[in-house]
Amino acid sequence: MDLDAYADVHRQQWQELDRLARRRPSSGEDVDRLVTGYQSAATDLARIRGVAPRSATGDRLSLTLFRARLRFTGAPTDPLTMLTSFFVLQLPAALYRIRWVTIWVAVATAVIALVSGVWITTTPGAVATFGTQESLRQYATQDFVDYYSDHGLGAFTAQVWTNNAYIAASMVAFGITGLFVPYSIGQNALNLGVSGAIMHSQGRLGDFFLYIAPHGQLELYSIFLAGGAGLMIFWSWVAPGQRTRAQALAEDGRALIAVAIGLVLTLLLSGIVEGTVTRQDWPWPVKIGIGTVALAVVLSYQWVIGRRAALAGERGDVEEFDRGASAIVAG
Repeated sequence: MDLDAYADVHRQQWQELDRLARRRPSSGEDVDRLVTGYQSAATDLARIRGVAPRSATGDRLSLTLFRARLRFTGAPTDPLTMLTSFFVLQLPAALYRIRWVTIWVAVATAVIALVSGVWITTTPGAVATFGTQESLRQYATQDFVDYYSDHGLGAFTAQVWTNNAYIAASMVAFGITGLFVPYSIGQNALNLGVSGAIMHSQGRLGDFFLYIAPHGQLELYSIFLAGGAGLMIFWSWVAPGQRTRAQALAEDGRALIAVAIGLVLTLLLSGIVEGTVTRQDWPWPVKIGIGTVALAVVLSYQWVIGRRAALAGERGDVEEFDRGASAIVAG
């Protein structure tokens, strides 16, 4: 099909639809013409995209259809439907897209933490650089354990949640630089290695893992998700594929910034576990089991629900009418 010829034949009808869509219908006749024109133009758009998925003609007609739809629907999608779409389709699809990057971030963190911890432990005098023997003993026997019970339950949960949410959101937002995520992941891993080495030097390595395990499983995985989203945003403009860099950054940025919203919720769950479970005198298998269940819920949401959303064609981006045309080019 010759797009130019097809546009010449139907241009007058599209212009009439655009004129009706730009003003409020004043009569029943105008409404009928608007609906009829919309149906006809929607059919035209489907034919155009069957020949050329991206074209200036199709993008302009899509914008006209968007205006017309708003006229006869009267209001955008209701908030409940939008929330359902976000949590059932957009967010899990976005999380599913970064699944493998998340795993690699986790592996990198574990390797850095393990190597740094072993090096500090096996190098004579390395542990002593972090404080006097007395201060190291106090950290291992008191400060590390008392951290989880020194503050009130609500205040501690809120403090942990806001701090971790800020870190995660920063990794997503500044991931475009390509430097912030590796720096943050490296710093976090080194801190884990140092803490483990200090606890080991005082014979408390078991406490290190026991007190981190209940909440740390989900907390660390949330940080890994944030790192994966940030790196994917960076990669979208480094290697945009068939898209322009601006288009790739816009599409992937919209999709993956949604991950930051999801991380606020996962880190809230982690903060609740840290503030209410870790401090309890319950058996360690019970406390660690609760943390494992919390992580399993998030993993199922990402890998199972996310896979279903991805197979349905979702990529985490907003609906077409909401994002508009990607680009208008001369043609």
